[in-house]
Amino acid sequence: MVGSTLACSLGATSLRVAVLEAHQPQMQWDDDSIDMRVSAITAASQQIFIRLGVWQDMVAQRVSPFREMHVWDEGGHGEIHFDSADIGEERLGYIIENRVIQRALLDKMENLANIELISPVRLESMKITAESGELQLEGGRCLTARLVVGADGANSHVRQLAGIGTQGWPYDQKAVVASVRTTLSHRETAWQRFLPDGPLAFLPLNNGRCSIVWTTSPEHAGELLHMDDQAFMVELTHAFDTRLGEVVECGPRAAFPLRLQHSINYVRERLALIGDAAHTIHPLAGQGVNLGLLDAAALLDVLSDAVMKGRDIGAYYVLRRYERWRKGDNLVVMAVMDGFKRLFGSSFVPLRIFRNAGLNITNGLLPVKTRIIEHAMGLKGDLPRLARP
Repeated sequence: MVGSTLACSLGATSLRVAVLEAHQPQMQWDDDSIDMRVSAITAASQQIFIRLGVWQDMVAQRVSPFREMHVWDEGGHGEIHFDSADIGEERLGYIIENRVIQRALLDKMENLANIELISPVRLESMKITAESGELQLEGGRCLTARLVVGADGANSHVRQLAGIGTQGWPYDQKAVVASVRTTLSHRETAWQRFLPDGPLAFLPLNNGRCSIVWTTSPEHAGELLHMDDQAFMVELTHAFDTRLGEVVECGPRAAFPLRLQHSINYVRERLALIGDAAHTIHPLAGQGVNLGLLDAAALLDVLSDAVMKGRDIGAYYVLRRYERWRKGDNLVVMAVMDGFKRLFGSSFVPLRIFRNAGLNITNGLLPVKTRIIEHAMGLKGDLPRLARP
């Protein structure tokens, strides 16, 4: 999603762009099926999609607005409620299936004359010189470019070939994902309950169902995957404290390991990393893909300015502006998410009392909640041009 967003944004420039994709993109599916992977899209990310001309395509497929958010702690009486009406906005964001985002971006790409999508293909080797990046593809084709951008995920092959190290740690957790239906309406509200092993989120979909993200221990995740549907729905209903009634329908399930990871460098001569290739964070606030989309928009600003001024787009001094711009912001968000994960994952009684009191106190302070909402929605901060309201 992040790499395709950058490619589409470069469609308005004079640059020639090749997009290398290892897997043939999924372009067709049954109308009543739900992608197991969804993203919570902020106002800033929505603005990027609007300016790229792909938002209406996503709306025509399926987007699900959420206007409120309820968060509470299983280990006490702490609860906080966010409402878009408190800041005069119609919604807090959208829940969108990843495949919907990908298809809209790929459709856009096909109509851009300066972009070539090469798929499926794998990168075999990469050589970075002072003048260019040379990419050897399977099948014998070789590409030469002034700039190589790695947007190939947490296990980035581009990052590994470049010899860029990472810092971070595994969380010893997995996220179990599925789509479910409950007896009570989700009311266009995102719900999240903090459990001892991790948060359980119910994210609203516009067909009345919810996409769940259940963060738990690897052992428990394995048990959840191997349960039959009925046993899983009973376990899920209990874990969510029947907040939305009983879970009565369940789709396929999958689980993904979680970790915090940050690249030591975002850029080198002729090379830049964006999205999960540069940083991965805990999904408890759904900020991962939004940080990546801001990376793409910031890199667009840097490259566009370089082209306008006649500068080399792959020069280190040009790319360093992108790294300085995004690295600090990403580190702050990563630290906050990691802190929340540790705070709500602790069973230490004084800490449980503290976090529950903190939730209730914050819930009563509208100016504080307003600032939290505005930053979470991407309405504040040093935003790239594509993302600005």
